[in-house]
Amino acid sequence: SSGINAEYGHYYITNNLSMVDAATKKTLAAIPLLKTKAGPRDKEEWPIRLKEEVTSLIKYIQNNKEADNDWLRIQSNKEGTRWFGKCWYIQDYKKYEFELEFDIPVTYPSTAPEIAIPELDGKTAKMYRGGKICLTEHFKPLWSRNAPKFGVAHALALGLGPWMAVEVPELIKRGVVVHKDDQPTGE
Repeated sequence: SSGINAEYGHYYITNNLSMVDAATKKTLAAIPLLKTKAGPRDKEEWPIRLKEEVTSLIKYIQNNKEADNDWLRIQSNKEGTRWFGKCWYIQDYKKYEFELEFDIPVTYPSTAPEIAIPELDGKTAKMYRGGKICLTEHFKPLWSRNAPKFGVAHALALGLGPWMAVEVPELIKRGVVVHKDDQPTGE
């Protein structure tokens, strides 16, 4: 079997996630998998799926806090179709904070959400128009193999988190992203 399997209520990851490091596998294994295959257009099942999404996200954020790896806040509109919040990256004791947003695609959960950090639009090649982060090479095949078990928390853990860990330090190094305390004042 491939991807993620659930057995007796405990989650474990098989070796088929070879491009994912041990720390990410551990993080991923602690995020509850989703059971309901429903998108926003499914009026009957979407509320059930949305409840699973929120439960999974709460657990993921709780796990991050317990591991001293708190790096995001997220919420959705009432319908659960538009998500927004803040994510941050800490380097040299400085917190670089960014707004994040995404819509749930109509073909969800077969299609992963496209997470955007609009203020970084045009600042890195690893981004599409509108600040959508580039996740095609590693993330999308993994999502495809694990849909509908993956949800928003998995997209953040496997998509946004690793993207930020690679891209933000590079943007800081190049001087493209400057900490708010180091920006010149308008005086």
